[in-house]
Amino acid sequence: MKIKFTDLYKLTPYKKKIKKKINSLIEKNQFVGGEEVKKFENEFAKFTGSKYCVSLGNGTDALYLAVKSLNLKKGSEVIVPCNTWISTAESVVGENLKIIFCDVNLDDYSICTKDLKKKISSKTKLIMPVHLYGNPANLYEIKNIIKNKNIKIIEDCAQAHGSKINSKHVGTFGDIGTFSFFPGKNLGCFGDGGAIVTNNKKYYEYVMRARNHGALKKYDHKFSAYNSRLDTIQAAILRIKLKNYSRQLNRRRQISNLYYKNLSNIQKIKLFNLKKNQFSCYHQFVIRTSQRNSLQKFLKKNNISTMIHYPYMLNDLKFFKYNKKMKNSYKLGNKILSLPISEEHSNKEINYICEKIQIFFKN
Repeated sequence: MKIKFTDLYKLTPYKKKIKKKINSLIEKNQFVGGEEVKKFENEFAKFTGSKYCVSLGNGTDALYLAVKSLNLKKGSEVIVPCNTWISTAESVVGENLKIIFCDVNLDDYSICTKDLKKKISSKTKLIMPVHLYGNPANLYEIKNIIKNKNIKIIEDCAQAHGSKINSKHVGTFGDIGTFSFFPGKNLGCFGDGGAIVTNNKKYYEYVMRARNHGALKKYDHKFSAYNSRLDTIQAAILRIKLKNYSRQLNRRRQISNLYYKNLSNIQKIKLFNLKKNQFSCYHQFVIRTSQRNSLQKFLKKNNISTMIHYPYMLNDLKFFKYNKKMKNSYKLGNKILSLPISEEHSNKEINYICEKIQIFFKN
């Protein structure tokens, strides 16, 4: 049996409908803006339970414009978890703000609230929790920690479409939530795409203009800005996929339950340990073991494809000039392994993966 990590073509629902829609938009010369984009923004705002949604060119731009909309004073400190994709940190240094890396907890790999308390100073103006792998960060505790402090929250939800805490969608706890629709995401388009959600009209109005050269319509420029628009075809694809998304979430949850059932008794690996109020969309299913490299080689020999997200922590990158070691995430990149978890995988395939992992640790 050969098991791919993922197959984006197989993952795409309603292929005929999508192809028909793309052809229709091409025939009508609809490529930028228009009703498809507006409808997707309204539908995604409703999906997340937000007042406003602004679609953008990609998830990185969503982070950049979210940070820029806050208009923070130069040199302000921004706390970012060290285990995440580089975009989260890039959006901070790109605005001449001082990045402070925070450790992650080893239950769900989100920001460590114990370390967060230590990192907050009088200069802290923003915290950027990342809902990594789709696992919600503890926003209730974070908000309690910064209570009565003038500190903003931008939630990086790039991997967390459909993730919730107590039935409330991530991205709606802080000031702004940012999303990516990169093809490999649970809810992905056929190219780059992103969005911000917010309940703050001021931030919404800024990003609406900032994504389009400071204008809401042609020759309506109020300030010098950017060009970061979700194109019409991508918006139409996302609208079709969003309608089917609840099925995807249910299937990923079923697969995760199979992993928990078959692997939880293996002492030499650690699985996610989520709280009862955390609903993960399971963008990735990550295990942790000191025998990661040999396990990955063994699985590869058995035609099982795996991945590593991420091989190093951001504080290890020299150009960030942050030399402090993290207790929990120290050498974490050498221990984590992402197992296949996509809607196209069958129960038979997941059980086969688990069987091989069990054999590896028995030997």
